[in-house]
Amino acid sequence: MIKSESNLKIFLIKLIAITFAIIVIINVFYNIFLADKLDVLNKLSSLDKNTAEIIKDKLRSELKSGLEKDRILSDEDAILIKKFIEKISSELK
Repeated sequence: MIKSESNLKIFLIKLIAITFAIIVIINVFYNIFLADKLDVLNKLSSLDKNTAEIIKDKLRSELKSGLEKDRILSDEDAILIKKFIEKISSELK
């Protein structure tokens, strides 16, 4: 009887330790990896109209300047994108 109570105490101590460790790991993971990304998403979602218009105008001007160039992509980038599109299209068949 004493041995089973001892085993039960050891089991509960291990269970509490593992639970605590999992909570700490999840908290560290959240703080290191997800908090920064959620912060960026919050900033993007809380943009006012003026800032959104500035971003849209900047995007438009960058697109226009990109379209005025003879080549938008370098040869290496073009080959990579072509291979990527071929791979995706072969997987979708």
